[in-house]
Amino acid sequence: MLTSQRKKAILDALKRNGQVLANELSVAFNVSEDTVRRDLRELAAEGLLQRVHGGALPASPAVAPFAQRQNMESEAKRRIAQRAVQMIAPGQVVIVDGGTTSALLVQNLPDDLSATIVTHSPSVAVALAEHPSIEVILIGGRLYKHSIVSVGAAAVEAISHIQADLYFMGVTGVHATVGLSTGDFEEAFIKRALAARAAETVVLASSAKLNAASPYRIGDITLAQSIIVEQATEPDRIAPIEAAGVNVVRA
Repeated sequence: MLTSQRKKAILDALKRNGQVLANELSVAFNVSEDTVRRDLRELAAEGLLQRVHGGALPASPAVAPFAQRQNMESEAKRRIAQRAVQMIAPGQVVIVDGGTTSALLVQNLPDDLSATIVTHSPSVAVALAEHPSIEVILIGGRLYKHSIVSVGAAAVEAISHIQADLYFMGVTGVHATVGLSTGDFEEAFIKRALAARAAETVVLASSAKLNAASPYRIGDITLAQSIIVEQATEPDRIAPIEAAGVNVVRA
């Protein structure tokens, strides 16, 4: 079998099964595991999959630049954002992550909601500047331009002084066994720090993020108490998440 044929077969199996294992591919192709690992490395370099221990998972398309992601799954993200808004009670302190779904979340906050929004996203903070009854606390630090959020030691220090009711987390990958992941090392640190300061963490997960992985792990799937997904999400895609003990909310 030619290299190009093997790679196509790997991607077909990944699409069909949601994961591939190097030892199984080695047997199926009658080649060494080193050959399979080389194929996986090359496919990962092209952004077509995410290598994990023993094999590979689908790569999340949600690692694209912010402007490009604004037009991805926009209607699904809007429904997820609207469902997230329904979870916020008056008087709560709520952490809102950066990202395109978070931007839609703050757009949908009712004018009569009185609450405090903590965010490390300048764009989220600016979007709330004219809201009549939302207090905004903006976490500062080094600007990570890809997601337009603050990261770094200064941000972690500020986060350590927060006690929040809710944290709406944005991720690029949600997988029952690999966990929650994102495309930047420092951003993963910030998300862990924010989750540690909230009584409840809710992940906003459009379809492209489910059963996918990115290079930097935020934590186990159980770092989240709830995950909001699209109403039309197939049951087999969320069954492993529910089996892990995480509440799945359909929007």
